[in-house]
Amino acid sequence: MAQSSSKIRVFIADDHFVVRQGLRHTLTQHSDIEIVGEAEDGNQVLERIKDLEVDVVLLDIEMPKKNGWEVMIQLKSLYPKLNVLMLSIFSEEHYGLRLIKSGASGYLTKSSAPDQLCQAIRTVASGGKFISPSLTEKLIEELHNDTSKLQHEQLSTREFQVFCLIASGKRTKEIAEELSVSITTISTHRANILEKMGLKNSTDLIHYALKNGFINEGPTPNIKPS
Repeated sequence: MAQSSSKIRVFIADDHFVVRQGLRHTLTQHSDIEIVGEAEDGNQVLERIKDLEVDVVLLDIEMPKKNGWEVMIQLKSLYPKLNVLMLSIFSEEHYGLRLIKSGASGYLTKSSAPDQLCQAIRTVASGGKFISPSLTEKLIEELHNDTSKLQHEQLSTREFQVFCLIASGKRTKEIAEELSVSITTISTHRANILEKMGLKNSTDLIHYALKNGFINEGPTPNIKPS
């Protein structure tokens, strides 16, 4: 997966055609960047990328079938030198640090300027990490060991993944399949999450996620029995 030519070989993964088209249009304006493939769900990413030479993957967090976070972890396991640049509609403070700690080379919101996107791609393709000024500030705060952590900041990385999937309205069985673990494991994570966050049930968890901007405004997801 190492860079084999003067051009940076980019793979775009997003479930929205319009977003992929917009990214392609932006990136093809630059002579040093080449689009080598696309995918619209997490399983497609893992399947298609194995036959390509890729330097940077632009990966949306909210992918169907297998979420972007889990895809990123699997990609880094299969191709340790591959650079994965995460994209999201959510602000950096919610996911940025955790994703970078999990192996991502950088994090960008979809509202980022095209120049910043290209800068991020070039930075990670050369082996660096792309960390925006606001994310750098967040990292400095964490290094100072701030004791006034929010409830979700008490969670481990895997617990936080499960927290996000529960908040999106997914059932225990669906989460287990997406993360390739047992239903019992997810149930244990759920119990630990509720205990650490001082919440009673999944409805409380969703209300917390909505209040803190982890899910979009709109109807509360319909929680079905697991």
